[in-house]
Amino acid sequence: MELRHLRYFVAVAEEENVSRAALKLHVSQPGISRQIRDLEDEIGFALFERSAKSVRLTEAGKVFLLEAKAVLQHADEAVKKARTVSGGLVGELNVGYAPSLTVQILPRALRAFQDQFPNVRVILHDLSTEEMLAQLGEKKLQVALTVRPPARLLRGFHAQELARYAMNVAMAPKHPLAKAKAVSLGQVAAEPLIAYSRKDYPEYHEMLTEIFTPVGRKPRIAGEHDGATSLMAAVESGRGVALVPECMACMAGGRLKFLPLRDGPSRIPVVAIWRKENGAGLNLIEPFVAVAKTE
Repeated sequence: MELRHLRYFVAVAEEENVSRAALKLHVSQPGISRQIRDLEDEIGFALFERSAKSVRLTEAGKVFLLEAKAVLQHADEAVKKARTVSGGLVGELNVGYAPSLTVQILPRALRAFQDQFPNVRVILHDLSTEEMLAQLGEKKLQVALTVRPPARLLRGFHAQELARYAMNVAMAPKHPLAKAKAVSLGQVAAEPLIAYSRKDYPEYHEMLTEIFTPVGRKPRIAGEHDGATSLMAAVESGRGVALVPECMACMAGGRLKFLPLRDGPSRIPVVAIWRKENGAGLNLIEPFVAVAKTE
């Protein structure tokens, strides 16, 4: 029994017609019929009930179909894994990312992915969540690393959680609150707040609304910024404090002080997002997502 016997059998079973299966596999009808009969002779029982115009699986054939599909799937996976080890995959992978959320994830993921796929070029794109989703839909990106967007925006996409981060309050080292061990929502509400721009990061402002609702206050937004670098500069200058994920401390070094938000929300989920239909691109996307996921 060879894999081609199983592929011919599965095609005939799915099409319920030898002629259509032959066209699908680009082989002759007599050839596929002969291979199926050889398979039945070898295993010792009939797989199909045949009529003039169609074929139907026997009860034994139905059981054999499930097992045949599993064998073919395992064979395909073995080839993919072996190709990965040999470094045979080439090409490029376009990855959108949010810098402040992936500062810990990306370096580790890129090193591990490059070890597995030395011939694949990873191209990084610093984008807002809305831009990432749009470019995924346009197939300009293959995968995006960002905060989990609302479920309505994930239709047509896969989303795999990579990490969760607690919310911190970032402030200048000489800020009056900098000597505290933690900061309450009430204290943050009394301070000018430096935020990401509403246009580029609407989900951030939705999160702010959820955070401040329990204390019955609205955030006093003193400035909006389109990226982490300008936001950190504004906080460092003393213009206000910012609510950011704890991982952002890796970007700031000693420029800012990061304190836990005492009564803050649950941890912020960071996800990898990719199209449900990516074809051969999955050979690169799935391994990249696997190495990006934290332990």
